[in-house]
Amino acid sequence: MVADRLPMTTLTLTSKRQATFPKETCESLGLKPGDVIELEPHDEGGTKVWVLRPPSARTRAWVGCLGAHAKKVADHSLAAIRESIAAGRKGGA
Repeated sequence: MVADRLPMTTLTLTSKRQATFPKETCESLGLKPGDVIELEPHDEGGTKVWVLRPPSARTRAWVGCLGAHAKKVADHSLAAIRESIAAGRKGGA
C-alpha cells in the first residue's frame, strides 16, 4: 500500500476544533461530507501516531439487512404493532 500513499499534509485546527482535509485525502479514503472518520491511536517506537480510517463497512453492514424479510405495511400504529406481535407469537404472522 506504500505505492498509493499521498504526500504528508498539514491540517489547521479552528477554534471550534474543526479541520479541513485536502480533496485528495478525502477521495483516497472515500470520504464524503457528513462521514464519520475512525481515529485509532498507536505507539510507534515511543511516538504517538493516529491511524485515520474511512468509516468501516462492518459498522453499517447491518443497516437495512432485514428489509427483504419485512412485510410492507401502511399502519405503524402501536395497535398494529401489537397485533403483528400477537400474530407472530401464534405463528400466523
